[in-house]
Amino acid sequence: METAEGDVPFRPRTGKAAASPLLPEVEAYLQLLVVVHLTNNKSYAEAQKVSDDLLQRVGSQNRRALDLVAAKCYYYHSRVYEFLSQLDTIRSFLHTRLRTATLRHDADGQAVLLNLLLRNYLQFNLYDQAEKLVSKSVFPELANNNEWARYLYYTGRIKAIQLEYTDARRTLTNALRKAPQHTAVGFKQTVHKLLIVVELLLGEIPDRLQFRQPSLKRSLMPYFLLTQAVRMGNLAKFNQVLEEFGEKFQVDGTYTLIIRLRHNVIKTGVRMISLSYSRISLADIAQKLQLDSPEDAEFIVAKAIRDGVIEASINHEKGYVQSKETMDIYGTREPQLAFHQRISFCLDIHNMSVKAMRFPPKAYNKDLESAEERREREQQDLEFAKEMAEDDDDSFP
Repeated sequence: METAEGDVPFRPRTGKAAASPLLPEVEAYLQLLVVVHLTNNKSYAEAQKVSDDLLQRVGSQNRRALDLVAAKCYYYHSRVYEFLSQLDTIRSFLHTRLRTATLRHDADGQAVLLNLLLRNYLQFNLYDQAEKLVSKSVFPELANNNEWARYLYYTGRIKAIQLEYTDARRTLTNALRKAPQHTAVGFKQTVHKLLIVVELLLGEIPDRLQFRQPSLKRSLMPYFLLTQAVRMGNLAKFNQVLEEFGEKFQVDGTYTLIIRLRHNVIKTGVRMISLSYSRISLADIAQKLQLDSPEDAEFIVAKAIRDGVIEASINHEKGYVQSKETMDIYGTREPQLAFHQRISFCLDIHNMSVKAMRFPPKAYNKDLESAEERREREQQDLEFAKEMAEDDDDSFP
């Protein structure tokens, strides 16, 4: 048989070896490669048939060695149905497999199936059902960092929609920390986009450095312009950015959250006006904020005073706002709360670092001496003590 130079000749199995069936793990892996190949070539209908047959075979087996391959099979099965826009048809199937993986203590299968179900719900904006799934299930601690990063991103997105912005920022920050450092650029871009919007909703301005990273600079340009509009409290620029990049925000899934930023822009504008003017009429405020009437400005200023955004009073009869003297911030609890937030962040990093540490089996007793070595050491100590005692007796006059 002729072969190219350097190639290993193919030797088909013969005799008894050819008659014996393949191991289920090998067969599932080869069939999975076929699914991946068909998916990459956009042959989704053929990939669907092969994937359905593959999962039927995997489901009939109960082998722990098949768990890792099965987890990958679930992922590509859901991916194929997503390309075919039939993601809702496999929801009950994923729930059934999640229940089976939980009963078998299959950590890899649990992690993948939980993330696939959350992605399934979020694809159809079923945030309440996704939140119930998160609250009624426990994500396995033994899952790898990639699955942890996906799970934290999905939970952060759910919390952001449900107005829990502080928890959303914490989970999204942890998702970035769990993500690969030099790869998964698309995932990190998606997380950064949502994290920037969440920070803006919290009334904070994102760090400029993250907009300057080479891998994020181009994709985050609309969000940089959005941040500038919010920071300056410029409602006209905010509306311009929203009109120009509205379709991109909808594709990113952040449009609903960005709509909520309009009130933050107005509050920022009111705060800047309050710092610039000790006394200003409601008509001028309406003109600067581009509001329809002084009555709208009066309502917004009253709400800002009630929320503690500004320290001022409204003269309803004469139609002006009188700012109060700025109080010393160090006389309030703001510094204490800021330090508490930073300390909590550092403690969370320490706890997660300790959990992420991995040690070889029985590495803790590597440097410990055995019982025989301990007896030998004690015997040497006794002999040394006796020699010391004899030397003391000899030296005594």
